[in-house]
Amino acid sequence: MGEQQEVAYLAGGCFWCVEAVYAELRGVSAADSGYMGGTTLNPSYEQVCSGRTGHAETVRVAFDPDELSYRDLLEVFFATHDPTTLNRQGMDVGTQYRSAIFVTGPEQRATAEAAIRELTDEHVFANPIVTEVTDAGPFYRAEPVHDDYFLRNPNAGYCRVVIAPKVAKFRKHFAEQLKA
Repeated sequence: MGEQQEVAYLAGGCFWCVEAVYAELRGVSAADSGYMGGTTLNPSYEQVCSGRTGHAETVRVAFDPDELSYRDLLEVFFATHDPTTLNRQGMDVGTQYRSAIFVTGPEQRATAEAAIRELTDEHVFANPIVTEVTDAGPFYRAEPVHDDYFLRNPNAGYCRVVIAPKVAKFRKHFAEQLKA
């Protein structure tokens, strides 16, 4: 593994789903659930769920660019959520579930915008991509109860019905890129 770690901030609906996917990806050293993009300082889960803080449920993905490129992270991002639904993923509705890429600089912005352009030009999705690309702001770590939620609660209803099928699809599609 290389010495240099980079960070990506991705919001694609419920952070339990996003974290579960990235935690299994080779080259990812950490996938941490939290909140970004709003105005409330140090928001709680309950505050974010109210939809009034402006935050999106976001995952901070630390990765080794020698093993996994930022572009590869975005490929997984667009393959594992619906970037065409505004402020919703399935039954999760509200601005806190929006599709967003919070970029840390001009290189990430250019890569994210190019990925969206290519997916649009190739008509990968039937509807327009509504993923916002915006500058990263403060990242507020979610409460510890959210860490590794899917791993710790595989039999919870939401995990069985929503997360498990998403993770299974991810594992099948990205089998070559999974951790050993």
